[in-house]
Amino acid sequence: MIENSLKAAEMPERAHHRFWMQRLPYAIDTPATSLWANLEVSAMRYPDKPALIFFDTIITYRELKASAERMAAHLHEAGVQKGDRVILFMQNCPQFVVAYYGILRANAVVVPVNPMNRAEELKHYISDPDARYAVVAADLAGELAKANAQMPAEQQLKHMVSSHYSDAMGPAAEVPPAWAPWLDAKHPLPELPNGGQCVDWATAMSSQAALPGHTAGPFDLCVLPYTSGTTGLPKGCMHTHATIMHNAIASSIWGGGTTSENVSLVVVPMFHITGMVGGMHGGIYSGSTIVVMPRWDRELAGKLISAWKVTTWTNIPTMIIDLMASPNFEQYDLSSIKAISGGGAAMPQAVAQRLKEQFNLSFAEGYGLTETAAPSHSNPLDHPKQQCLGIPFVGVDARVVDPDTLQEMPVGEPGEIIIHGPSVFKGYWKRPDATEAAFIDFDGKTFFRSGDMGRMDEDGYFFITDRLKRMINASGFKVWPAEVETLMFRHPAIAEACIISVKDSYRGESVKAVVVLRQDSKGKVSEQDIIDWCRENMAVYKVPRVVEFADALPKSGSGKVMWRLLQEREQEALEQKG
Repeated sequence: MIENSLKAAEMPERAHHRFWMQRLPYAIDTPATSLWANLEVSAMRYPDKPALIFFDTIITYRELKASAERMAAHLHEAGVQKGDRVILFMQNCPQFVVAYYGILRANAVVVPVNPMNRAEELKHYISDPDARYAVVAADLAGELAKANAQMPAEQQLKHMVSSHYSDAMGPAAEVPPAWAPWLDAKHPLPELPNGGQCVDWATAMSSQAALPGHTAGPFDLCVLPYTSGTTGLPKGCMHTHATIMHNAIASSIWGGGTTSENVSLVVVPMFHITGMVGGMHGGIYSGSTIVVMPRWDRELAGKLISAWKVTTWTNIPTMIIDLMASPNFEQYDLSSIKAISGGGAAMPQAVAQRLKEQFNLSFAEGYGLTETAAPSHSNPLDHPKQQCLGIPFVGVDARVVDPDTLQEMPVGEPGEIIIHGPSVFKGYWKRPDATEAAFIDFDGKTFFRSGDMGRMDEDGYFFITDRLKRMINASGFKVWPAEVETLMFRHPAIAEACIISVKDSYRGESVKAVVVLRQDSKGKVSEQDIIDWCRENMAVYKVPRVVEFADALPKSGSGKVMWRLLQEREQEALEQKG
């Protein structure tokens, strides 16, 4: 039996159980296997069934398992041992799934990295997890190699596998014009210093090496996704096969109708916990078909939903808004969709109403964090509430407490959301201090402190009211000001910088930097120079859309930058504009 699993009989009766989907248990027992077993079983049951669809290419479960085994054999031959961390750095594509499961088959740990990250950010993903191996998209390999070259010799990568997206595309692939430069372009293999080796995808797939024995179990680490926070550098969240397995299964059964016949559109990034767990792992567990999109394009999404009769789609509300705004929208057939859900941003009521009226679809919003192998909350598909986090997910006990006294708050009163359940991570990699601060003992159990302020209504549904942590939500991408500030301080002209949010009609929020220049740089560096430098050194969603120069930043008596004051001034200026 998996530790920390909650039996249905152990789940305390809660208000939200009145809205629980019929025939769905409050909690589940997690299989005592690794995630690899899910692919092995699905390949045994459905060998010739499409597992992945990528443009004009169909990959069956038999083929997916065989390719993952070749990757495992190659990595093992290259030196990967049980527990080693392997960087996975690419957009959504079949190679991502093959590499992920190949790493698991080799008993190693996946380190998924946002493909928007630049060399300055990538150094942390090499050094912090002590990664010596990587599987990377060819268009990103040069950026990773650039970061690697700046590392001390003892911390550098030993081996890299590089793949072009076109390696998994057939001759009839209809590529959106804007994607052609990076999907079709050919990139040379980068060189790795100090005897490191980089090989192409075909070399890895042709490996004749023997497979290592599969010894990873439910309590072994399987993935180390990174999340930022109130301190500068991202922290690795230690997830085991069991914590990810729980939500992979729970996500696949939540709607009550998921079977091997389901077809899901996966466009939310698989490096991110939502796309990874619900999109990839949930689909493979159930033996269903995954239609893979490398990034968002509304016309391609409409065509794929229509062509492959997509039944489930998890997304960000901005994707729905964009698709509905397409001049070709009426040409697309969305009638096959039976369940539509998402998170990252609130769904506008008018859009949700149109979905209901035109397609009889209720958009079910959810909530979760990297630490909880998202979701920790979700709206029941047959009883959703709009602009609401939903109810505690399968096996989850969630409460609202006073963040200072840690006393439970009455119904309707705001406090910090805390979460207990079998999908909660085991702590932050090499950060015992942060781990200790993230958990509290409450009501005889260990709860994770989300850092989000919320309230629970009389029906047991949760709503966000505020944030304890500084965070900017740009179209579902979380931007942590402290991380952006840390990166900006590396600019030679910047003496001080403070990041705040600004309203954005499309993204919801965007990033603004209030910057104090060094004395010798004043008049020589422009706001646009700072923005251009940021584009070169950080992921595009973190880049400030607005830079404002200031003579000084407001500080408290202890010398801390008073970011709230700057945020309030921004809000006042917005209100004055009307």
